[in-house]
Amino acid sequence: MAVELKQTVKLSQQLLITPQLQQAIKLLQLSRLELVETVQKELLENPVLEESEERDMGAEGQEQSAEAVADRGPPADNEPADPRSEGVENREFDWGNYVQSSSFSGREPMSFAAGTAEDAPNYENMISSSTSLHDHLEWQVKMGSFSPEEEETCITLIGNLDDNGYLQMSLEELAEKTPYSFEELEDALCIVQDLDPPGVGARGLQECLLLQIKDFGEDRSILEDIIKNHLKLIERRNFQALSKKLDLTIKRTKELCEVVYSLEPKPGRAYGRGEAQYITPDVYIQEVGDEFVVILNEDGLPKLQISNFYKSAIMKEMVSKKNHETVSKGDQTGDGAHKGGASEATDDQAQDYIHEKLKSALWLIKSIHQRQKTLFKVTKSIAGFQKEFMASGVQNLKPLVLRDVAEEIGVHESTVSRATNGKYVHTPQGIFELKYFFNTGLSNSSGGEDFANEAVKQMIRQLIGTEDQKAPLSDQALTTMLKRQNIDIARRTVAKYREMLGILPSSRRKRLY
Repeated sequence: MAVELKQTVKLSQQLLITPQLQQAIKLLQLSRLELVETVQKELLENPVLEESEERDMGAEGQEQSAEAVADRGPPADNEPADPRSEGVENREFDWGNYVQSSSFSGREPMSFAAGTAEDAPNYENMISSSTSLHDHLEWQVKMGSFSPEEEETCITLIGNLDDNGYLQMSLEELAEKTPYSFEELEDALCIVQDLDPPGVGARGLQECLLLQIKDFGEDRSILEDIIKNHLKLIERRNFQALSKKLDLTIKRTKELCEVVYSLEPKPGRAYGRGEAQYITPDVYIQEVGDEFVVILNEDGLPKLQISNFYKSAIMKEMVSKKNHETVSKGDQTGDGAHKGGASEATDDQAQDYIHEKLKSALWLIKSIHQRQKTLFKVTKSIAGFQKEFMASGVQNLKPLVLRDVAEEIGVHESTVSRATNGKYVHTPQGIFELKYFFNTGLSNSSGGEDFANEAVKQMIRQLIGTEDQKAPLSDQALTTMLKRQNIDIARRTVAKYREMLGILPSSRRKRLY
């Protein structure tokens, strides 16, 4: 069979992700804080964009306003020009007034002297950095009357403490890796262990607790015996066995154990915890009568619009270009075209730049509007599926997967996943991440609706919270009680949920008194 070359025409469809579509996908999965930062960055980089002073102007109206400028061509010969652009040709733009009125001119320093007290910054809201454990210890060493050699050795030891205040390396290892001898490090460790907070610089839990009872007077010897030899009994709260070993009454034993319980096993955790991160909900769900209404939180989100200055500039350029074409047709010599060639090229470059930025601004406004619209639809669908949760709480949370919401609102599952990523909703039951409402469920043995995992965890927490501490519920007992409520669950699943809730097993929850 001979091989021959042929030319054929084939019609096919391909899905291409354009840069604009990539931007829309990126905006959809951004959190509220990241979205505000992105918008502020675009406001700085795109001169066509500006923040609207009319806070009630919706994104849909912004799109229509921008599209009207982008899609409008030069007026026809018999079409009257836009009355809003008539004055553009006849007057120069007042650049001086524009720069002075702009908030970003940066020529004059900001001053609060002439303003009212409300204009001044709220100093209570300013962020201050918290003192770390290492800084706190170094400050104490530098304030002490130590020699420079002792101070340097102590700072070396402090640098090898973890966030809980424990010394991670042995003194032998430090002596090999530092220019200090074992004896110098040992003396410096004694200094560090006398610093605040008590227990810092310990090499284990026992040493940490022993350092904290150095000033307990006559009870110190008994407490040392308990910490050195009977920590297991204290952990199990077996006061009866401990009282026999110490030859004390149960009441006296409990008093001593309460002292041990009051000690701090991690002396460094009070420092360097970081600043609290406050969550601003993206959406509110409010109960109005028998319905739950979804409200987008757009407070603090800049409202974008196309700059009126560039709108006028584009209209002016269109009118000027139309007039120039009319004059050129009647010019038979061609001299005018030759003289204005350089300026025309410059004007065309400026016009192309403005149009490019205009399209970018228009797409950004559309993408933000689409993001808010998708977020609203997703949240409204979740509120419909989890209506009983909104009314009664976690125990009525229903199993829900991305497919359920995607099919209801007519989008892909990945779109729902992006829309719920890093977004928070304020409900009548508190603030939750939108992903919280998506969870698998356990089957109902009676054939009814399945139970969500979070609802089962809440049931386990409630059962353990009401148990008899002298006879705590085992995992098997919890399994039996849940099956009585028609929840088909295995014992190992109960144990897994209990561990996820941070609850100890029954043997360690037992109170022997």
